[in-house]
Amino acid sequence: MFNNSSKIMFFSILMMGTLISVSANSWLGAWMGLEINLLSFIPLMSDDKLMSTEASLKYFLTQALASSVFLFATIMFLLNSSSPNSNLFMEMMIFSSLLLKSGSAPFHFWFPNVMEGLSWLNSLILMTWQKIAPLMLISYIIFKPLIITSIILSSMIGALGGLNQTSLRKLMAYSSINHLGWMLAAMYDSNLLWIMYFTFYSFLTFTMIFMFSLFKTSHINQLFTLTFHSKNMKFFLFFNLLSLGGLPPFLGFLPKWLVIQSLTMNNQLLLLTFMVLMTLITLYFYIRLSYSAFMLNYFENNWMISSKYNPIYFKLFMMNSFLSTVGLFLIFSLYFLL
Repeated sequence: MFNNSSKIMFFSILMMGTLISVSANSWLGAWMGLEINLLSFIPLMSDDKLMSTEASLKYFLTQALASSVFLFATIMFLLNSSSPNSNLFMEMMIFSSLLLKSGSAPFHFWFPNVMEGLSWLNSLILMTWQKIAPLMLISYIIFKPLIITSIILSSMIGALGGLNQTSLRKLMAYSSINHLGWMLAAMYDSNLLWIMYFTFYSFLTFTMIFMFSLFKTSHINQLFTLTFHSKNMKFFLFFNLLSLGGLPPFLGFLPKWLVIQSLTMNNQLLLLTFMVLMTLITLYFYIRLSYSAFMLNYFENNWMISSKYNPIYFKLFMMNSFLSTVGLFLIFSLYFLL
């Protein structure tokens, strides 16, 4: 991607659009940043992949709908600033359009389909950077009834949708929807909490997608029969997967733990119980996948096959994997030492 100078330009504009949205002091300024971000991401999506054109068209139509609703609601909000009932309705429209932009349930239908047609690098941008501006704007205008509905539906759809998937892109998409539910729940307490959750989620997602991109894997069965140059690589790959699901010994459990503590302090016990139950379902299919790879379909080659991949990439992946595996213990050690 970065061998092409035009794509470097579009990537720079994409980052600039997000920064404009986040730093805007009016809704119209935020809308302008979202539009710049959208129009610069479309050329990046048009990659060599067969379904990239279809994915970019779906993404454009969905985001254009969300932007038009957002702009309409913003203008109506400015015109009818005196009536409290109409303001409530406009707040709900703005909030719904931002949920559609971020891919949260119940406005999630476009997200797995678009993910399926993208390259791994574009998938990473869609799952991490493209969520920053909508989530930041959502945190400014929290509409309580709708955010609780979105948390419940995102947790449930992210868990149940991933059960039947064989495509790794769709699996990561439904995992992202589930994590979005946790990020929205983190907004109840403070902005710092959801930003911390998003940072941990982005780090774990980057590690997983880096590995999938390196080995050019797209489906689950490719992971089982993939010729790893070392057993450590295979262990770290699936440890990362379990960390992304939030299994307690790994780093991915820490942000979930903080959100659990926050919801407990706010007496949202019923919502918390439901979210934890849905997370157990996501852990079920992650553990099922890992168990199959470790125990059932593992084989070793009798011949010494040298790896054709760059050792620098392997070192980077191993370092990230090590942090995601033992990061929780490192954080606790630093906390008690300081």
